[in-house]
Amino acid sequence: MPRRRIGFWYRFAAVLCKPPLVVLLKRDWRGMENIPAEGGFITAVNHNSHVDPFAYAHYQYNTKRVPRFLAKSGLFKKGFVGAVMRGTGQIPVYRESTDALSAFRAAIDAVESGECVAFYPEGTLTRDPNGWPMTGKTGAARVALQTKCPVIPVAQWGANALLPAYAKKPSFFPRKTHHVLAGPPVDLTRFYDKDMSPELLKEATEVIMAAITRQLEELRGEKAPEKPYDPREVRIEQRRRSAAAQEKAREKEGQGQ
Repeated sequence: MPRRRIGFWYRFAAVLCKPPLVVLLKRDWRGMENIPAEGGFITAVNHNSHVDPFAYAHYQYNTKRVPRFLAKSGLFKKGFVGAVMRGTGQIPVYRESTDALSAFRAAIDAVESGECVAFYPEGTLTRDPNGWPMTGKTGAARVALQTKCPVIPVAQWGANALLPAYAKKPSFFPRKTHHVLAGPPVDLTRFYDKDMSPELLKEATEVIMAAITRQLEELRGEKAPEKPYDPREVRIEQRRRSAAAQEKAREKEGQGQ
């Protein structure tokens, strides 16, 4: 399959974004040899800063295999940003609507046409207190198993030093380093040609997230927690504690009457 042409809009976005990225971030980029030279594939990337999509896109732009990101549909609607998103061929995600599956259909079509689709499987900035990858959503696994394409695990670290997750103000000095490590394709063959049940998709997603985490361990030179941060479990525990506290408060009020 032919690789996707970079095109005017991607080159235009690069002209705008690369100069400030080069000024703000030094680069420690590794593993480009694992990015396929031809054919469709997925990259699965961790997410720890609002800056890292731009920094990671810079990394992959330099491999000559430009990615198509899945992004919130609102970014495509109006103005200059919407024109760039549409022009560069990014894929809108319509959450909680009848169009919610269209992003996955578009991702499958893109991969089958020989393109790269970049997934952030966590679905949002990590909430792990130490910046490790959280549990992932199953979209990347679903597309990978449908297309049987290579899945390249990519870890990045350092953009979060420039702008930490959920922070509002960047820290420009001293100049930060953006570390990226792309690993070899994740082996998902044991999941092929099986019913894509929620359990199977969850297991395949765990394999993908574990591969990303191993790359990040190598970048950071330390071990990740044995159990990934699960925002759903944390929310459930927070609700449980809140309900227990409210119940305790009611009991005290009753005793005081």
